Amino acid sequence: MSKDVDNELKGLFQKGLSTRREVLGPDYVDGSLQKANDFMMSFQHITTEWCWGYAWNRPGLERKIRSMLNLAMLTALNRPNELRLHVKGALRNGVSVDEIREVLLQATVYCGIPAGLDAFKSANQVLEEEGAFEAGQG
Repeated sequence: MSKDVDNELKGLFQKGLSTRREVLGPDYVDGSLQKANDFMMSFQHITTEWCWGYAWNRPGLERKIRSMLNLAMLTALNRPNELRLHVKGALRNGVSVDEIREVLLQATVYCGIPAGLDAFKSANQVLEEEGAFEAGQG
C-alpha cells in the first residue's frame, strides 16, 4: 500500500472513530475495539473507515437523516441487534420518539409486519431503557 493511501486510511479511521463514538457512544465503540482480535480488527477497520469515516461524514445529509435511514434499512434487513444500537444513536442525533415511530411505521408498510414487529419491539426496549418516553407515554 502506498504511503498516501495508508495516510488517507489513517485519517478516515480517526475521523470515523470520532463520529462513531459520538453516535454510538464511546463505551460501545471502545469495547468493540478492545474485544477485537486480529481477525475481527479487519472488520473494525473497514466499518470505522468506510462507514463512519467516509459515508457518515459526507456533506449531503445531516446525521439525523442518516440515523432515520439506518432505522428503515435495518428494519428492512431485519437486524434487531443493530437496530437497537442505532435507536440509541438516533436519539443522540436528535431523532424524536415520534420520528422513530414514523420511520418504523413507514418501513413496516414496505418491509412487512414481521420485520416491523421486530423493529418496534427492539426500538421500544431501547426507548424504555433510555428513558425516552415522557410520563404516561409509551
